[in-house]
Amino acid sequence: MQQTIAIVGTGRMGANMARRLKDCGYRVTAVFDLRSEVAKSLADELGCQTCSTLAEVNSLANIVITVVTDNSAMDQIFAEHGDSLLQGAKGHTFINCATVTPAIHREIARRAGQRGANSLEACMASSITQARNGTLYLMIGGEFTVFESVQGLLASLSDGGKLLRYVGPTGTAAEVKALVNMVMNINTAGLAEGLGLGAALGLDLTMLREVFSQTGARSGVLQTDGEDMQNRAHDCYFSAAHAAKDSGIALELAHEAGLHLPLAEATRDQYLKMVKLGLGELDKSGIAELTFPGRFPVGH
Repeated sequence: MQQTIAIVGTGRMGANMARRLKDCGYRVTAVFDLRSEVAKSLADELGCQTCSTLAEVNSLANIVITVVTDNSAMDQIFAEHGDSLLQGAKGHTFINCATVTPAIHREIARRAGQRGANSLEACMASSITQARNGTLYLMIGGEFTVFESVQGLLASLSDGGKLLRYVGPTGTAAEVKALVNMVMNINTAGLAEGLGLGAALGLDLTMLREVFSQTGARSGVLQTDGEDMQNRAHDCYFSAAHAAKDSGIALELAHEAGLHLPLAEATRDQYLKMVKLGLGELDKSGIAELTFPGRFPVGH
């Protein structure tokens, strides 16, 4: 059967994945988003159809890639009653890319299986530019045979498969992704504090970042966020609100495992503070606004 692809959730990640697949010669036949104007704009660009219902998505594609925001959104698009992707799902494969809890991935897989459909996790550890260029790092969870059936498509999104990793049964990829983002967020908060203290001491921050890069202070977020923290350039690639949510997922897993993770808790609380202060839609690098001297009113 020829693979026909729909995208549910046409934000910057979903839209750029659709563009990439179209560039690679795949048939992107439909898009859906609650923001109908956003979906229509992308559909016009790609020459595909905008769907007004989720059931319509299944009538136009046999592979559906979902990129939504949280557990609630996943539960809604795979609702067991009313308009949902479960209608007409038999024989379809759902590739779910959102960072949500392992439990919701397992539940969606159960629901899809009852309708004769397949469900995979495709957790992404990259951002918007990588989605457009097809260099996403993808962690896949689910049945291995299902993974094999869409491996070529996933390889087109992950540098020919160089950045594609099957990690285990359903729920495993979400667990790994939660840990990735937990550690990333801790590193980001630590970098903000290091650079903030450097600023308070009157150090040259460009010099300090270079020293960090050659020593044990080196990290991935130093490369992606360090200069942005220094220059207060917080255009959003991964929001503070998402950082708070993802650290929260990891802490739920830690609670279930009987572990206390004080660094993860402190980091989550900093990102929750950003949300409370109306800074949740800044990039995660915006956590520096809480630590650099003189950037945010004292007492907040």
